[in-house]
Amino acid sequence: MNVAVNRVDEKCIVFRSRSETLLIMAEKPMWEQIGAGFVQHYYQQFDSNRVLLADLYTEASCLTWEGLGFQGKNAIMEKLTNLPFQKIQHSITAQDHQPTPDSCVISMVVGQLKVDDDPVMGFHQLFLLKNIDNKWICSNDMFRLALHNFG
Repeated sequence: MNVAVNRVDEKCIVFRSRSETLLIMAEKPMWEQIGAGFVQHYYQQFDSNRVLLADLYTEASCLTWEGLGFQGKNAIMEKLTNLPFQKIQHSITAQDHQPTPDSCVISMVVGQLKVDDDPVMGFHQLFLLKNIDNKWICSNDMFRLALHNFG
């Protein structure tokens, strides 16, 4: 039997042969669902009301923002709520998620952001997500603007 993949999308894979069509539902792996859900929620909160991000961090959480380190919910929120802009909008262009051996999820995000009236800038952000008491929190968070300084 000669079978070819005819179409692949996020929800299904369609295999076709001369005599039959087979539709297989392909759910995303759990870690991808967790990572993608977290990323969507995080940037919606960041863009609308950064104060709400506090629920995503714990006292053990760490943030590295443009090379500067912050540990604990209070220090992280102090940094995030005092960033020097009034308005921000993120646009995610790619995201990848992986499970870790200790049941965490690593999420890497690439995108663009627009701050106030400044030009659009690229950014990279990495999250390590951990399940504590049936709630996914951000254990580690690393952020960098995608700027190149060759000088």
